Amino acid sequence: MKFKVALALACSTACWGGLADAQALKLNDKGYFARQGLNVMVFSDYYPEGHQTGVTIVQHGIRVAANGDLRLEASPGQWSPVPLVGARTVDAKTQTVTQALSYPDPAKNRKGFNPVFYPDVELGYKVRVTPLEGNSFRISVDLDRPVPREWVGKVGFNLELFPTDLFGKSFLMDGASGIFPRQPNGPVVLSNGPAVPVPTPVQPNGPVPSLNNEPLGAPLATGRKLVVAPDQDLQRITIESRSGTLELIDGRLNHNNGWFIVRGVIPAGATANALEWVVTPHVEEDWRYAPVVQVSQVGYAPAQPKKAVIELDPADRDVKRARLFRLTEDGRKEVLEAVPERWGGFLRYDYRTFDFSAVTEPGMYVVGYGDTLSHPFRIGDDVYSRHVWQPTLEYFLPAQMCHMRVNEKYRVWHGHDHLDDALMAPTALNHFDGYLQGPKTMTRFKPGEIVPGLNAGGWHDAGDFDLRVESQIGTVWLLAKMIEDFGLDYDATTIDQKQKLVEIHQPDGQSDALQQIEHGLLSVVGGYRALGRLYRGIIAPTHRQYVMLGDAANHTDNVFRKPVEGLGRDNSGNPIRADDRWVFTEDNPDRELYVAAGLAAASRVMKARDSKLAAESLAAARAIATAALPRARSVSNRVFALSELLQTTGERAYAAQLVAMEKDILGNVEQSAWMLAPALGRIDDSGFKARLDEAVGAYQATVKQSARTDSPYGVPYKPDIWGAGWTIQERGVRQYFFHKGWPGHTDPQSWVSALNFVLGVHPGENNMSFASGVGSKSATVAYGTNRAEWSYIPGGVISGTALIRPDLPELKTWPFFWQQTEYVMGGGETNYMFLALAADALYGRGQGK
Repeated sequence: MKFKVALALACSTACWGGLADAQALKLNDKGYFARQGLNVMVFSDYYPEGHQTGVTIVQHGIRVAANGDLRLEASPGQWSPVPLVGARTVDAKTQTVTQALSYPDPAKNRKGFNPVFYPDVELGYKVRVTPLEGNSFRISVDLDRPVPREWVGKVGFNLELFPTDLFGKSFLMDGASGIFPRQPNGPVVLSNGPAVPVPTPVQPNGPVPSLNNEPLGAPLATGRKLVVAPDQDLQRITIESRSGTLELIDGRLNHNNGWFIVRGVIPAGATANALEWVVTPHVEEDWRYAPVVQVSQVGYAPAQPKKAVIELDPADRDVKRARLFRLTEDGRKEVLEAVPERWGGFLRYDYRTFDFSAVTEPGMYVVGYGDTLSHPFRIGDDVYSRHVWQPTLEYFLPAQMCHMRVNEKYRVWHGHDHLDDALMAPTALNHFDGYLQGPKTMTRFKPGEIVPGLNAGGWHDAGDFDLRVESQIGTVWLLAKMIEDFGLDYDATTIDQKQKLVEIHQPDGQSDALQQIEHGLLSVVGGYRALGRLYRGIIAPTHRQYVMLGDAANHTDNVFRKPVEGLGRDNSGNPIRADDRWVFTEDNPDRELYVAAGLAAASRVMKARDSKLAAESLAAARAIATAALPRARSVSNRVFALSELLQTTGERAYAAQLVAMEKDILGNVEQSAWMLAPALGRIDDSGFKARLDEAVGAYQATVKQSARTDSPYGVPYKPDIWGAGWTIQERGVRQYFFHKGWPGHTDPQSWVSALNFVLGVHPGENNMSFASGVGSKSATVAYGTNRAEWSYIPGGVISGTALIRPDLPELKTWPFFWQQTEYVMGGGETNYMFLALAADALYGRGQGK
C-alpha cells in the first residue's frame, strides 16, 4: 500500500531525524527535538498530575524524565497547583521551543471536575529549550517579573526522573555519590512555605495541599552538576546548572506516587534567564530500537486467524525472516517461516505482520524474528476455556465487593468495610473527585443525615473505594448478558450476604455471576428504595480518607456516628463527621436511562434466584425510564433503556417508541444500533428493520476499512491521556452485538482483534496482557487498592498502553499511573470477560467446559 510506505518514511524522518543527520539533535516536523536514540519533547503533552508534561526526555526509546516545569513546591502531589498553559512557539529557524505559562489557572482554581486550590500568588513565565552541540540541550526560564518576596526560595524548576528504572542505580553530584533507593528514606525535613489560608467550604484535612511545614525527604544530594546512572550507558544523563544549586529529592517520601526530582530554586530578583540548565543525555551511536514480537499472551484457537505483529525501528533496514516454532520435548521445532509482510509506519515505529493462521495443530508455540523470540503461547480449542475469563469472576469481582469480608483460604483480601454507609452529602458542594451536589438533596434526607440501606452491595471502583452508579449497573448489565448470551454458570466462590462474607475458591452450589448481579442490585436498588431516586455515588468526604491505600476495612470505622464538633463544618454549616462516607444525588436523565437499562436486563436473569428482587428491579427500571425519557438527550441511552425493557416485558409500546426514533438511530448507528440487536425479533416494522440493516451495512464497511488502515492491530488506537484498552474493549463488545444482529455485514475479527489487543497484541515494547494474571506475561504491578505493595488483583484489567504525545506508546511498570495501570468497574473488567467468553463460544468449547 503506497500510503503506508509514505507514512513509514515520514515516521523515519520525523521520529529519529533520518540516517544522514543522525548525530544532530534538531526539531522534527512533529514539533519536538529528535535524533537517533534521543527525543526531547517540550510541553507536547499537558497532564502534570500524571507526570506527563513539560520538558520530557526519551532516551533510547524509554521516557526517563518528564514534568520539567516551574512549581510552587519542592515535591508536588496530585492536587498541587499547576500552571495555566499559554502559547507554545516552535521556531524552526532558531531551533527553539518556547512555552508560556502562568499561575494560577482560573479554570481549575476551586472549580471544575477535579478542583485545585491555589495560594494567593501570581506568576507569569516562559520555559525555553534549545539544542546545543552533540546530545546537549539548554533549558532556560524567563519570568515576567521577579518572584514575590514571600515566595523567594520556594518557587523552583523541577525535572522528574522516572523511579522504577533507577532503583539500585548510582548518581554523582559534584563530590558526592549515592544509590537511588528502592523506598524513600529519611531524614525528614519540614518545608517552610508561606502561610496558605484554607478556604472555608473545604474540610480542614483536604484537598488543599499544605505549602507550609510539609514533611519532605532531605535532599539525596546538592551541587551544580548531577550525573544520573553513570553505571548505565543507556541511562546516563548529566544535568548542569549555570544559575544556582541543584537538589536531588526523593518525591516519594511525601507522596507515594512521587518521582525522583531534580530541582533548581529561582533566585530573588531574577527575571530574564532566571534559571539555566544544560542537560546531556548519553546516546549510543549505533543504537536501534529492538524488535518487539506481539502475539496473544494466551494463544489462539485452531480455527482462529493468527497474526503476529512485529514492531521495528524505522531506521532498521535489515529485514529478517519470521519463524513459528512448536515447543517439543526436544526443544523448538520450526513449522513455518516467511518474510513478514510490510504494514507500514504507525506512530513512531515500522510494522510487519506474520500470518500463521494455517497452523492448527494443538500445542505450545513461539514466534521468532531474528534473535527475538516471543513468549510461549498455546494453540488449542480450549485456549479460552481456562485461566482467561475465570480470574475476573474468581478474584477481581470478589476482591472489589464492598460491605463484605473477603477471604481466600489463608489470605484476607479485605475485612468488613463501610458498614457505616452513608450520610447525605452537603448541598452546593464540588467534591475533589468530580462529584457535584446541587442546591438540594432532591430527597427527604437533609445533609448529614444517615441514609439507611446503603451499607450493602456494590463494588469498589476500583483503585479508589467509591461506588459510582454507572460502574455498578454497568457491571450488572454485562454479567446479565454473559448469562443470556453464553449460558454462564460457574461456581467457585461462596457469597453469604447474611454474614457479609466471601470465601474465594469455596463453591457454594450457586452461580457466582448471579450472586454478583445480586450484590450490585443490593446497592443500586437499595439506594433507589431508600432515596426514592438513584444515587450518583458514594465516596469518602475527606482527602485523607480518599488517598488511603490498603485494607478497605480501615477506610471508615464501620460505626454510624452522630455529628461531632472539632472537625469543622461543611458548606451547609453541619459538623463534619469522623469518617462516614457521603452519598451524592443528581438530576441526570441520561444516566438514569443507562441505569434503567441495566435494571431491566438484571430482572430477567434474577428471576431464577430472587423473584422479589427481580420484580423490584423491573419496577424501578420502568419508573425511572418513564420519568427520564421525555427529558433525556442521549440517543444511545434512550435506545438502551427501551431495548432492554422491550426484551424484558415484550410490550409493543416500547417497540413503537424505538421505531419512532428511527431518524435519531440512523443518525447515530455506531453508538445506538448495536443495542437493538437482541431486540430485533420483537420489532415488527419490516421497513424500519430494512433501513436499519442498510445503515448498519454502511457503518460496518467503515469498520472494515478502519481495521485495514487505522493501525496494524485491526482496531483504531487513538488514545488521549489514558490508555486505550478499555475503549477498544467497549468497542469490541459493540461489534459482538453488531455481529449478532447483522452477521452478513460484520466481521467477527472486529471484536476478536479487540480481545487480542488486550491480551498482548498492542503497540510498544511492553507487550504484556492488560488482564492481570492472564497469559504468559501480564500486568502484575497495577493501580488497584493494593498498589502500594506493588501488587495486583487477578482478573483486573488495566487501561493499558498510553500515548506520550505526540507519538510514543508507553506502558510502564509503575503502580501509580492511573492512566496506564488502573483497574475500573463497569466495563474495564467485564468487557474483557465478555469478549473472552464470546471467543470461547465462537472458536472453542464454551463456558470453560
